[in-house]
Amino acid sequence: MANVTIIPARRQVGNNVKQAEQPKLRIAAYCRVSTDSDEQETSYETQVSHYTEYIKSHSEWELAGIFADDGISGTNTKKRDEFNRMIDECMAGNIDMIITKSISRFARNTLDCLKYIRLLKDKNIAVWFEKESINTMDSKGEVLITIMASLAQQESQSLSQNVKLGLQYRYQQGKVQVNHNHFLGYTKDSDGHLVIDPEQAEVVKRIYREYLEGLSMKKIAEGLEQDGILTGAGKTKWYDSTINKILRNEKYMGDALLQKTVTTDFLTKKRVRNSGALPQYYVEDDHEAIIPKEIFMQVQAELVRRRKVHTGPNGQKRIYSGNNCFSQMVVCGECGELYRRVHWNNHGCKSIVWRCISRLEPSRAAMNCISRTVKEDLLQEVTVKAFNRILTDSDGFLRQMQENIAKAIMAADTMSPDGIQARLDELQKELIRKANSKQDYDAIADEIFTLRGQKSQAEADTRSREETRKRIAELQDFIGSQQSEITEFDESLVRKLIQQITVYDDHFTVRFKSGLEIDINE
Repeated sequence: MANVTIIPARRQVGNNVKQAEQPKLRIAAYCRVSTDSDEQETSYETQVSHYTEYIKSHSEWELAGIFADDGISGTNTKKRDEFNRMIDECMAGNIDMIITKSISRFARNTLDCLKYIRLLKDKNIAVWFEKESINTMDSKGEVLITIMASLAQQESQSLSQNVKLGLQYRYQQGKVQVNHNHFLGYTKDSDGHLVIDPEQAEVVKRIYREYLEGLSMKKIAEGLEQDGILTGAGKTKWYDSTINKILRNEKYMGDALLQKTVTTDFLTKKRVRNSGALPQYYVEDDHEAIIPKEIFMQVQAELVRRRKVHTGPNGQKRIYSGNNCFSQMVVCGECGELYRRVHWNNHGCKSIVWRCISRLEPSRAAMNCISRTVKEDLLQEVTVKAFNRILTDSDGFLRQMQENIAKAIMAADTMSPDGIQARLDELQKELIRKANSKQDYDAIADEIFTLRGQKSQAEADTRSREETRKRIAELQDFIGSQQSEITEFDESLVRKLIQQITVYDDHFTVRFKSGLEIDINE
């Protein structure tokens, strides 16, 4: 048996012996409120005050910081700056334990909750949930956490669903909800209605005007940047995509399409384009328009025209730039393909010419095209001569244009957009009635979709006729305002009045947007 010597305890008298100093636990508190209302602001301040005093009341604890996110959703942690800073402090070894009011304050997302609890647990850092009396370092802690976090997630999902239902009701009432802070051209009045910002509205009008004048989205963006004009978000940098969105936004003509996008995941807040998963609501004349509807529709037609892929006689599809006034305008009379702009350098002599795409890409051509190459200077001369030909024989051309107007009127469809809309209004009422009474409304829905297509086509036909009239009126105005022949090439006139130039071996055929055609021998 081993020899054991007992060393008796020594009585410590007075304060001449220092007690073993134990390091204090570094405690951090996390606070969060969901909204920035006055009530919640009070809650936020109360939490901060409570945990500051609570930690200081424990002599073995040391305050390692109060981390508080105010007015931020709890469904994910991506936008919770203070929460993320607290986790970074934990990973750096500056915090021993976290105190928070409840699991719902920490996270409403089960995955996030468990992720961070396990991450902290690996670092031997506990999380104390005051309301549930759960310490994550206990053996049963994670089981309870999983249950409680799931309940919190269900609560958040239920809240999200209630918000969706509220939005649906607002949409059905035609109440438009827009983030006007980033919406160029508009602000909101005291009642929350969209009102025009005069200075920004001029920028919107400029964008629409320049696009119809032939400028590309890139050129428009560059011009706005050069003039120091700010975007709707107050940025100096303009992008093609920004111009594109402005040109397509129906709100600029006073209408509003609601529920363009839908939230697919209430946790990630991911939104996707609504392609029919949920109903959409189109509100006409909701607010004052910046752009007249006829101008807006002209822009939509121009967007389609520029986006249109040219299909050659052999079925080859090509997309061409619209930066030059002759782009997608010059056509080969030999094979029907478009002409493309080419920079030539012939023995040090530089020039700009237009050549048929079949000659530039013979391997892809349907036939061996022998069409001529045309210098850009000659194209410009041809347009000047075409304009002057109209001015010389203005009476004859004016009579022809009157005939074109008569033909446009005769081509009017018997089914008007207004008539279709009246039927749609009836069907909408019937749809709501059947939906409320839980009756089958599939047949009504099918008819609505069919009529919407018919209405779109009728509106397109109407716009086409109106566009023809407008183009004829523009040419009439040109004839009436021009007192003498044109002596210099005018790019803006070409963009505005000419539709196509067909190149033949011995002449050019210039077709105007009004429908007139003129042959120029060159």
